[in-house]
Amino acid sequence: MLAYEASLAPFAVRSADTRGRRYTEISSGTRSEFQRDRDRIIHSTAFRRLEYKTQVFVNHEGDLFRTRLTHSLEVAQIGRAIARNLHVNEDLVEAVSLAHDLGHTPFGHAGQDALNECMRDFGGFEHNLQSLIVVEELEEHYGGFNGLNLCFETREGILKHCSSRNAMRLGDIGLRFLLGHQPSFEAQIANFADEIAYNNHDIDDGLRSGLLKLEQLDKVPIWHRFFQEARSTWPGIGGRRIINETIRRIINALIVDLTVTTRRQISDFSPASSDDVRQMKPLVTFSPEMREEATRLKSFLFENLYRHYVVMRMTYKAKFIIQSLFNAFLDDPRLLPPAYRQADTANQPRWISHYIAGMTDRYAYKEYRRLFSVEPLL
Repeated sequence: MLAYEASLAPFAVRSADTRGRRYTEISSGTRSEFQRDRDRIIHSTAFRRLEYKTQVFVNHEGDLFRTRLTHSLEVAQIGRAIARNLHVNEDLVEAVSLAHDLGHTPFGHAGQDALNECMRDFGGFEHNLQSLIVVEELEEHYGGFNGLNLCFETREGILKHCSSRNAMRLGDIGLRFLLGHQPSFEAQIANFADEIAYNNHDIDDGLRSGLLKLEQLDKVPIWHRFFQEARSTWPGIGGRRIINETIRRIINALIVDLTVTTRRQISDFSPASSDDVRQMKPLVTFSPEMREEATRLKSFLFENLYRHYVVMRMTYKAKFIIQSLFNAFLDDPRLLPPAYRQADTANQPRWISHYIAGMTDRYAYKEYRRLFSVEPLL
């Protein structure tokens, strides 16, 4: 056991206790198993593609908006901060955080919804499951096996949601969805870090784009409270400074509340091992008051940003592109690159979804133009 892991809380996951990898490998003498997982994820092809995959705003709409890559980095930073507060395995939290969106489609949630609709008669599409498929099968880095051969606990944490139908065929990774068990404490932290990151950077991107106004946000209690605090602390500041001061205060408040509330949960339930954590109700949580505020913020974003007519126009265009590509490839698989063509026609739709899900925003645009535009590509 590495020295720093010896000092972790008793319910933290340690490398020595991992349920292992699908394919046996010799342990590293200098890195923990979860550090190795993190490094493999960072060097993967799918991770690099996240730079050109959308959060809310499509890649070409501006250089300063978040992408799936910057989002994943922010999730990892927040996750590590929470993990350190609670004395659990930072490396595992970081690995899960960096990998959680590897299977996301181009064009954000619009692309995911469109691909799920295309796959409705072929088993559907779940981006969390696709992230698992990426690290288990689609990455090609090693001579002896497909995928990245990550530890069970990292793979478990990636699979945040899963339908019962898919869980039944996933073996040990899917079992907890059927039994109603929880993932590791570290995976629970990564889930909350994801929520904290995307709610706050969507505010930032919404204001930067002009689709959200400060006057609208003033009606949101958590924003109003910390905006007034920032203005009181720094009278006279405006523009990006007041926005950034407010957002960092909100993020800090969410992290502090989560830490304090979760410590109380730990004291009440006294988990003695990582297996205890899996048998209990979720231990990582906000206080009821903060959960209410976070939910109101999320509802505000849904109504005022995600359903803004400008975003809806992009959503409509994105769905049209995804559906057009899928239907064209399904109608004639010879249009696909050879690696995605299947002799077994029953498997062809799934491999079409693999191909489309792996596209960046701009690559999906180019594929659409290659197939449907009569104008030459420049």
